[in-house]
Amino acid sequence: MPVTAVLILAAGTFAIRFAGPLLRDRVTLPDRVREIISASATVLLLALVAVSALTNGKQFGGWALALGVVVGGLAAWRKLPFVVVIVLAAATTAGLRLLGVG
Repeated sequence: MPVTAVLILAAGTFAIRFAGPLLRDRVTLPDRVREIISASATVLLLALVAVSALTNGKQFGGWALALGVVVGGLAAWRKLPFVVVIVLAAATTAGLRLLGVG
């Protein structure tokens, strides 16, 4: 990525982060809009997790990786400690790959 693009993205990110506290008291959003924004943030995060966790380059990462992500997600949902979530997901993926699951 060219340095110019990185600098433009950095400036835009800074401007958005800086505008939040400045506009907090001036702009009021209806409750419905707040709910939609909250839900859309969750959906975007889940989409990012799915794409980055289930793919290897431009192709499907395999069923072992997918099941490892599911186990990690269930462990996080059960509010287990972060280290336990990571170890369970990694152990599941590694174990299934050891057994020959693609």
